[in-house]
Formats: sequence, C-alpha cells, structure tokens
Amino acid sequence: MAQPSTCSIGVLGAGAWGTGIACQIAAHQPVVLWGRDAELMRQLQGTRINAAYLPEVTLPEALSVSADLDATLRHAAGPQGLLLLAVPVSALRSTAQAVRIFNADKPLGARVQRLVWLCKGFEQGSGLLPHAVIDAVFAGMDAPPATGALSGPSFALEVARGLPVALSLASADAALRQSAVAALHHGAMRIYATPDVIGVEVGGAVKNVLAIATGVSDGMGLGHNARAALITRGLAEISRLGVALGGQADTFMGLSGLGDLVLTATGDLSRNRRVGLALAQGQKLERIVATLGHVAEGVHTAQTALQLARAHRVSMPITEAVSRLLDGKLSPREALEGLLQRQPRGE
Repeated sequence: MAQPSTCSIGVLGAGAWGTGIACQIAAHQPVVLWGRDAELMRQLQGTRINAAYLPEVTLPEALSVSADLDATLRHAAGPQGLLLLAVPVSALRSTAQAVRIFNADKPLGARVQRLVWLCKGFEQGSGLLPHAVIDAVFAGMDAPPATGALSGPSFALEVARGLPVALSLASADAALRQSAVAALHHGAMRIYATPDVIGVEVGGAVKNVLAIATGVSDGMGLGHNARAALITRGLAEISRLGVALGGQADTFMGLSGLGDLVLTATGDLSRNRRVGLALAQGQKLERIVATLGHVAEGVHTAQTALQLARAHRVSMPITEAVSRLLDGKLSPREALEGLLQRQPRGE
C-alpha cells in the first residue's frame, strides 16, 4: 500500500466535500479543516459531527477543526504545506484573495506555496473556469503559489467513510503535480496526474448539467436506454466544448470526463441528479434548491455552458434543453420530447 509523503495540509471550506476529503486525509496526514462559520466550527469541535453537511460521519480524532483562517493558512504554508480550497465556485475568488493577502507580507518560506481547488463549475457573471479566477487573483504577485485542480468521480459521504476513490490532479506545474500526488495518494485514494487543467475543469463542470437531464429522464420513467443515450451523447457535448476551450480530447475519456459523468448521472447521492428527479415530479426549481441545503452547481452552470457553446459554435442540444428547462421556458416533457424529435445525423 502506497504511503503519502509527509505534508501539512489545510482544507478551506467545511461543507460536505471539504469535510469529506479532510476526513480521508486525516488518516494519513496532519490536516486542519477551516470553516467561516465560527459557531459551526465550535460545534464540530464538541460533537465531532458536521450536522449541517455530513451528519452520517464522525470526524476522526486526528482531524483538527478551526475558525481561525490565519492559523489554518500557517499550517498549510511553507515548502511542506498544501492548501486545498474546498469552497463552491461562488466563494473561490474571495477565498483565494484571502490567501493572497496572507502571503503578501510574508517571506517566501512562510507563504502558502501550493494551492489546489476542488470546486466544479463556472464563476457566475464572468463565466470563468476556476483556474482563470485563481490566475486573476494572483496576477502580478511576486512568487505566486503553484496551483492546480483536484477533480473526478467522488461523493463526499463515501470519501469521508474512507471508501476507495480515484481523482485527477491537474496542473501545468509538473513539480506541483508530483508533490500533490505524493501528499494525497494512498491506498484508498488514488490520484492520477495530468497537465490538462481546462479539460478536467470542463468535465467536472458540465457533467452536472447532464446529471440534471438524466434525473429528469429517470423521474419521468423513460428507462435505462434513455439514460444511457443521454450519458453517451452528453459526454460528446462535454468533449466538444472542452476541446473548443483548449482541453485535450483524451481527458474526457478519463476520470474527470466519463467517470465523473457516470457517477453524477446515476448515483443516488448526486445533488444534480436529484434536481432533475424533482423537476420531473413537477416541483419548482426554487423549492428544490432550498430543500437540498447544498449547492447543485449544474443549476448555475447550464446557462454559462450554453453561452460558451454558442460563442464557440459548439452543438450542445442536451445542455440547451436543460438550460431552457431551468429558465422555465420548457416543461420536463417538452425538453425531452424536443431532444427525441431532433433530425437524424451521423454519430
């Protein structure tokens, strides 16, 4: 069994995913989990259960929790440190800016030197992928941290329980790829390195939209054949957009493409799939999102993905149908019937 190299890891974001990956890492590395809600972190220290986001799991004793951002960043700073940003895309910019402020007045050895984000989606308003948000935050900074994305098929609950998971670590920085894999890879968590940041990010973002589509199909009782068709043609949409944006075609046959899509489109723990199931039952989107209690990134991703597809002249009919469904312009039945009635074409 592979043993990770010694590393001081900080995880910013005490939602389900941040808590889940911190639980798994804590069995092998010193890790501090930070959350912005001081009361939640106080409760975590006392009960060792994240009742708001992951109530099924008791935090391991080796996992430290903190509401002190500076202390967490100090833990993850220096050449042996690694900082994971486990916040939603909507909070990525502000969290990265906090890291920049922390680094600004410190010598290189005391700065956060390695930073990896775990979120999937596009920034609302700008339409930027996470790497572009990070690049904008650290632009012009002397010796910015080495950065990368960690993504792939992963439900937080299973990761928290220490069940096997395989993820992609994407970075243009070869040294970061090597050191982050060495820090995170162990028997239950396999990490595969790739330089294709764009491909990994597009796969992780757009698969959420396709998961809504498969949820609608399943909720309407259209069967496994329809689900398989949506997943297969959805993967083609992801690949076309990803390549148009600069990703590598092979990436979409891997963990962050096919793997993540299959998991999110079929797994009962998928929030985006549950959005589709609820829409098929006639529930209103606002109520669905409020009931989830967690972020379903596909709701915010659909419109941005469609805009990018049009700008790059990429055909994404399933994404367009989901976008119009979420905007209230189509009913679930109209959305799927429109896809079935499209003219035949070559695969």
